[in-house]
Amino acid sequence: MAHTAELSTDKPADRSPSRAARLARDFALNKYLYIMMIPVVVYYLVFHYAPMYGALIAFKDYSPMKGIVGSDWVGFRHFADFFNSYYFWRILKNTITISLYSLIFEFPTPIILALLINEVRHKTFKRVAQTITYMPYFISLVVICGIITDFTNADGIINRIFVWMGYDGQAMLQRPELFRSIYILSEIWQRIGWESIIYIAALMGIDQEQYEAARMDGASRFKQMMHITLPGIMPTIAIMMILRMGNLLNVGFEKIILLYNPITYDTADVISSFVYRKGLLEFGWSYSSAVGLFNSVINLILLVTANYVSRRLNDSSLW
Repeated sequence: MAHTAELSTDKPADRSPSRAARLARDFALNKYLYIMMIPVVVYYLVFHYAPMYGALIAFKDYSPMKGIVGSDWVGFRHFADFFNSYYFWRILKNTITISLYSLIFEFPTPIILALLINEVRHKTFKRVAQTITYMPYFISLVVICGIITDFTNADGIINRIFVWMGYDGQAMLQRPELFRSIYILSEIWQRIGWESIIYIAALMGIDQEQYEAARMDGASRFKQMMHITLPGIMPTIAIMMILRMGNLLNVGFEKIILLYNPITYDTADVISSFVYRKGLLEFGWSYSSAVGLFNSVINLILLVTANYVSRRLNDSSLW
């Protein structure tokens, strides 16, 4: 009996499978999913991670004849030159200003459009409204910028309307104080429909029984939107906000370059357009790489910070 009691007090052996065994079993169960994932992994390794090796030229005096390895090492000299240059505060200020304007004015507009479309009961009108708002996104950026330039020229239709209202008639893109407003308004027009798709999809996942219960309790459509619809898509809004914060300083240089000119550099020149000019037009490869690397590090810090804050506030995060 004593021997039996002694045996009963022994702890059972730990027979949980090892991590390798669990991975092997998971691969056996989902092998086709792993096979489908291979092209995506290869794509990111080849086109996203392998090119990061080239960031070394930010710390070297790069010469195409010597190559990345053979070029002279200069450490943080290019970073110091950038931080001490006249352009540093100008382009940093412009980048942050345009990014904040975009975050404040452009980010909420797709959410508002999705909420409005969700409230429309006429299916034909809803389809027409969605199609019209989607269309500008699929137009070439060069064409978009050409339209903006033509409409805001001295004899453009928008400029003529403003002249009729008392404007002096000067081409709008020649006035530095108007560049940011034109850029943000055109961004809203171009992207509002496309970016609303993800919010419309999130709205489809809300339980319709909540609306029925709210209507039975006498809640108006506005109260249903405030207390059911918005909380239902809040996790999606949080994720999109995190992604936007991670690209806060990545103001698209293509549109900036197509719209700006030396007259508007003081308010239009941003980090990405500065990197383009220094790297491709003036052949300052190492200097422009240092500026681009600085921009990427700041974006990474903003992404991690936004993810942490979102996870603490509403339990929604990327990781």
